Amino acid sequence: MSFSSTVKGQLCRIKNTKPLHTRAELSAVLGTAGIFQCRGNGINIKLSTENAAFARRIFLGIKHLFNTYPEIAIKKSKKLKKHTTYAINIFAETGTDRMLSFLDMQMVNIGSAKIDVMPTKELTDLMKEESAKRAFLRGAFLAGGSVSDPEKTYHLEITSHHKSYAHTINGIMNYYELNAKIIKRKGNCIVYLKEGENIVDFLNIIGAHSALLKLENIRIIKQMRNDVNRIVNCETANLEKTVNASVRQVENIKLIQKQKGLYSLPDNLREIALLRLEFPDANLKELGNMLNPPLGKSGVNHRLRKIDKLAEEILKD
Repeated sequence: MSFSSTVKGQLCRIKNTKPLHTRAELSAVLGTAGIFQCRGNGINIKLSTENAAFARRIFLGIKHLFNTYPEIAIKKSKKLKKHTTYAINIFAETGTDRMLSFLDMQMVNIGSAKIDVMPTKELTDLMKEESAKRAFLRGAFLAGGSVSDPEKTYHLEITSHHKSYAHTINGIMNYYELNAKIIKRKGNCIVYLKEGENIVDFLNIIGAHSALLKLENIRIIKQMRNDVNRIVNCETANLEKTVNASVRQVENIKLIQKQKGLYSLPDNLREIALLRLEFPDANLKELGNMLNPPLGKSGVNHRLRKIDKLAEEILKD
C-alpha cells in the first residue's frame, strides 16, 4: 500500500462530529475533483475515485446532509494492474442546485464544454471556523491529494479541476504558514508542498496523526544518516589532509637532511624535525605534547612551516 493510500485510509476513519464539518469537506471534495455537466434543466455531478472507503464516505455525507442517495457505479480495469474505480453520480433530479447552494458553490461558464465552479462569499465566512478549515483541507486531500513515499522524497500535492478552489486550498494552507505554491499541469491546478516539515504540519492539521508519526520517524532516521555521513566525510577529509601534510613534511625534512644536514637547523626546528621523522603518523597536537616543554598546535605548525620554507629555498637553489 502506498503512503498516500495509508494517509487516506486514516482520514476516512475520522468522523465528522458536526454537519458544519461534513459541509466544508463535501464542498472541498466537489470543488477539487467534481465534474459538472448540463443535463436538461439541471446539473449532473460526477466524481471518480479508486478508494472504496472514500466513495463510501462521500455517499454517507451526501445522504446525511441532503437525504438523497447518489448512484455509485463500479468499474474494474482490464489492464495488467487491475484497478477498481468508483464513479459517484449525483443527478439533477435529486436537487443538485440546492446541494451546490448549501455547499456555498457557484457555477461558472454554464453551457460551455467545461463548467467551472468557484466558492461563494458564504464559504469564505464558513472558513473562519478553525475546524471547518481543517475539514476543508481534509476533503481536498481525499479528493485530489497525493504524498510521496518519505523514504524517497518529500512532496505533497492536491490536484484541483477548478482554479478558484485551488487558490482557496492554497490560501488556507498558507494561513497555517505551510509555504504552499500553485502550478498548472495538464489543464489542472496543482497545490503542492516540498518541505518535510510543512508536510508533517499539514498531516497534523487534517488529522492523519499515525501517518505523521511514521513520516517523522523516517525524517529522524534520514537526518541521523545525513549527520553521520557528514561527520564521516569531514573526518575522512581531515585525516587525508593530515596524512598529506605529514608526507610532505617528512619529504622536506629528508631533503634538508640530505642537502645540509639537520644540525644546520636551529634547535627548535631540529627538535620538531626529528620527532616528525620518528612519528610520521602523529598529528600536530600529539607532536606538541612530545616536546619539552609541550607546545600547542599552532606553535608546532609554525615550526613545520618554517621547515617547509627552508626546503623550498633548497629546491630553488
